[in-house]
Amino acid sequence: MLVLIAATAVSYLLGSLSGSLLVGGLRGIDIRRQGSGNAGGTNALRTQGWRFALAVVVIDVGKGAVAAWLGLHAGAAAPAPFDSAHAQGALCGFAAVAGHCWPLFFGFRGGKGAATAIGAVLVLAPVFVLPMIGVWALVLIATGYVGLATIVAAVAFALLAVTASGAAPNALAPFAIAVALLVVFTHRSNIARLARGEEYRFDKARLLHRLRRGG
Repeated sequence: MLVLIAATAVSYLLGSLSGSLLVGGLRGIDIRRQGSGNAGGTNALRTQGWRFALAVVVIDVGKGAVAAWLGLHAGAAAPAPFDSAHAQGALCGFAAVAGHCWPLFFGFRGGKGAATAIGAVLVLAPVFVLPMIGVWALVLIATGYVGLATIVAAVAFALLAVTASGAAPNALAPFAIAVALLVVFTHRSNIARLARGEEYRFDKARLLHRLRRGG
């Protein structure tokens, strides 16, 4: 059990290595003081450009993958429900997501967790990654709202994990539900802005709208 506790703690610390704040530190900027104030990939793209955002996403996805891999290979003897490698991988993956949202090294002000969750899913159940990205892309193309696309993709992941037969390890459903709830919680300000009609819309991504106007 001590091995699993240590692996979970290390995973949280990995998650606390916020990509946007690390890359921003090299430029002498704090991205939380710009744009939406969120230390995530969307705000990085909006305020710093695609190269900066790409570096951020690579770090944030990577740390989720490393944390899940660490849990899978911890080999810890633990009681149920953490008595399987996949359950331990899911726990460590979620710890990294929590670290991203509330990073120890950056005053507990981080991002919203989606990219780090994708990294964990890449290791735990890669079969779900393309459907998640597909749902995200479809909602973004249809609406232009990145936050809404992320929320819908996270909920779709939870539904897929719960209803999948044979494609997902037993530990994936609780992990997916926890991730979906966390993503909804971290996007609560986006939900409030959507309700008020004030949410930022990424108009360049609204391909369906542009096609209709072009027609």
